[in-house]
Amino acid sequence: MNVLVLSKLDDDQLSDLAALLARCDAFDGHPALAEPQRAAAARRDLGAHGAHAVLGYEGDELIGCAFLTPAIDGATALHVAVDPLQRGADKDIKTALIGTALEQAPHMHPVRLWLMQAADRDDADATRLGFTPERDLLQMRVQLPLPAEIVARTRPVVTRPFAPGRDDEAWLAINNLAFADHPEQGAWTLEDLHERTSAGWFDPEAFLIADDEEGTGLIGSCWDKLHLDSTPKMGEIYVISVNPVRHGEGWGRALTVAGLQWIAQKGITTGMLYTTSSNTAAVKLYTSLGFTIDHVDRSYVRAQVD
Repeated sequence: MNVLVLSKLDDDQLSDLAALLARCDAFDGHPALAEPQRAAAARRDLGAHGAHAVLGYEGDELIGCAFLTPAIDGATALHVAVDPLQRGADKDIKTALIGTALEQAPHMHPVRLWLMQAADRDDADATRLGFTPERDLLQMRVQLPLPAEIVARTRPVVTRPFAPGRDDEAWLAINNLAFADHPEQGAWTLEDLHERTSAGWFDPEAFLIADDEEGTGLIGSCWDKLHLDSTPKMGEIYVISVNPVRHGEGWGRALTVAGLQWIAQKGITTGMLYTTSSNTAAVKLYTSLGFTIDHVDRSYVRAQVD
């Protein structure tokens, strides 16, 4: 395998990456990379964002990739994807890509490795590379529409579509308060928000805003995202946040139900979301709405020292 470490990508490399990720997505039924790394894979100048790509070629074919990107909490995030036809113990491309990426990672900063749909072998591989399990991200799913009795036990909430340009600052303030301790979702910037609201999948009608009854701000929001190319087609509760001063009033449940009802109105019969396993309150809430765990994405952490 010929391995390239790059901070800039040319047209052929961008095309190769798009094709590799599409093959992985189709085979796994799951995104090969998290959204920030997916965005990095479409950029020419990775270095401008503090990122690096590790590309593994066999001849002219890209068979694997890894991405190093800076995380909000000061760590370095590491994601890896390998062509489905190139996986196996006899051809451990993933380990080779991770090893090369670690050589490029900044010293004195921890590296957080994310492996999607983690299995026992992933734990063993990560341990051999000096990583320890850190956090489990649960993908939970629910059949739609929700039963009438669940809706009846939920407080009503009036929502409106997100207004780009008008709601940006207010939404960011609530989101960053609600996720103050979250390593990926907290400390979003306007650039982070605009990157997503300018994406092809964004629909302001799917971004439900609940205004405070007194007109003094936002109670919270439920941002939906449709995955029409997945099997099955799914609607995701992409980001849900409630103003911390309104916690304990039932708004998290109300906004989740509102988001799922919006998805169901689009003819989608599977709702989906991600939540950290340690967030027991959220897991309890989603379970009460009928969600069950589909699979686990896992992060592992390793200290980088001189």
